[in-house]
Parts: sequence; C-alpha cells; structure tokens
Amino acid sequence: MKKVYGSATEALDGLLFDDMTIAAGGFGLCGIPELLIAAIRDAGVTGLTVASNNAGVDDFGLGLLLQTRQVKKMISSYVGENAEFMRQYLSGELELEFNPQGTLAERMRAGGAGIAGFYTRTGVGTVIADGKPHMDFDGETYVMERGIVADLSIVKAWKADETGNAVFRKTARNFNPPAATCGRVCVMEVEEIVPAGSLDPDHIHLPGIYVHRLIQGTHEKRIEQRTTRAA
Repeated sequence: MKKVYGSATEALDGLLFDDMTIAAGGFGLCGIPELLIAAIRDAGVTGLTVASNNAGVDDFGLGLLLQTRQVKKMISSYVGENAEFMRQYLSGELELEFNPQGTLAERMRAGGAGIAGFYTRTGVGTVIADGKPHMDFDGETYVMERGIVADLSIVKAWKADETGNAVFRKTARNFNPPAATCGRVCVMEVEEIVPAGSLDPDHIHLPGIYVHRLIQGTHEKRIEQRTTRAA
C-alpha cells in the first residue's frame, strides 16, 4: 500500500470534512505538524474539534486555524500563548474542554488502545470532574475520563521509513505517539524518509502500522519563547 505522498495537500486528499475531530501532536511549537495544519487551513474545512496539548500561537501552528475560524472546539491542557484563542473563548465563539496534561495524553493513548474510558484521581473535586462518573478505589475517589478517538491524526516525526515506522526527536516525542494512535486515519510529516529496514527496530517510537500516509518536508521550527543570557 502506498504511504508516501508528494505534499501535505495530496496526503490529506479525501480525508477532510466539516465538523470532524482531529488529534494533533506536538508540544508547544515543538514537533507540530505545521505543513499539515497549513494544508487544512487551505482546504477550508470548518467546525473542527481539535485535540492538542497546545493551541499554537497567533500566527503559527494551530493558531492559523483559529485565525480563519475553522475550529469550533479545542480539547487542550495549555492555551496561554494565543491571544486570538483567548479572545474567541472569552467572547463565546470557541468551545474549550480543558484537560490536565497527563489526562489528555492518556485519553489519546486509551483511544488508540481501544480503551473506552479510565479512572484517574487527577481533577477530582474540581470543575474538571463536574458531570463525570466517580468511583472509589481503596478509599480514594477517582473520576472517569473517556478515551479520544479522532477522525484524523496529524503528527510530525524526525525520521521515518517508507512504511511509516517513526522516530521522534527529544521534546517532539511529547503527544505525537499517542495522538498518532488515536486517529482512525493518521497522516504524518517527517524531516527525512529513509529506506525500509534502515532504522534500528529498538529505536522506533511509533510502529508504521499506525501510519496511513506520510510526507517529507522542510519545517520552520520556530522557538516559542526565546530566552537568552546577557552578554
């Protein structure tokens, strides 16, 4: 089965539709699928629900989809770097489902593993737990969280072979593997595609069975918060 496509637009062909749910990998601006995000913006689909740790910044990453009003709901744990996100949320234009960071990662992992829900102590006694089932285990109260199953996963890897076996580099590994597994279809962009069999099996972070389409491209790799030392 062909997995390697020539561009982000080609790789997303036939997969996008209004009101779909998308799981996006990355941590801040590190390891985000920036090429696929731009192609989704250009496709013009609307009413999107996006599960992602962050919401990008005002002019980059998922912030591009917020600028064009293509997102109706974010499922996130940190959204503090995006003024447009804040404006839309406070004005009631954007729905937000806040998740503790570990809970969001586990919701994605659970969805990819076929686990419909799980119990966690995180969030008990806060608004995060409002309206959710509770259960006591060993004298402690837990709240049930649902696994996330997305219509589409978009992720970014450092290196992959032609079958989709992927390696993520450092912080870019955050959220990309669980986001990849929880989509019914996963499209991955990479910095380098190598021949099958050239990656050490013990170093593969995401098996190619989870990846349906991939592209190679050049990435901007912005720094979200640049901190320098005085000379």
